[in-house]
This record gives sequence, structure tokens and C-alpha cells, in this order.
Amino acid sequence: MAKVTMDTLIGEAIQIDQGIIPILMGAGMHCIGCPSAQGESLAEAAAVHGIDPIGLVGAINEYLAAKEQ
Repeated sequence: MAKVTMDTLIGEAIQIDQGIIPILMGAGMHCIGCPSAQGESLAEAAAVHGIDPIGLVGAINEYLAAKEQ
């Protein structure tokens, strides 16, 4: 099963599944296409945007787990 961690780079997460993009944007990360954002970890991006990184990673992993069922 594909999973992300707080250390997963945004670019890596998107490569796992582009369906993660709406989750990130829904959390307030509207700079997904920015080249510098691609190299940020989920934890770094969450900190910059004032988002709970544990909740964000949890939401992404729930999405990925549901796709595999």
C-alpha cells in the first residue's frame, strides 16, 4: 500500500497519486504547482500554511488506502 509521511516531499506525494492534489488544495495549499513547493516536505508545507501536519498526512493516507480497496 502506498503511504506518505510528514517527510514525504510534495512532488513525491503527487507522483504517488495526483488525486492528492485536491486534498492539499482543500487544506489551503494553493501553491502546488510552484516549483519550490515540489521540494518541500508535507511537514514543512503544513508549517508554512498553519496546517496540522498529522491531520494532513492522515487524510492523504486515508485517501490512498480507500483507493486500494
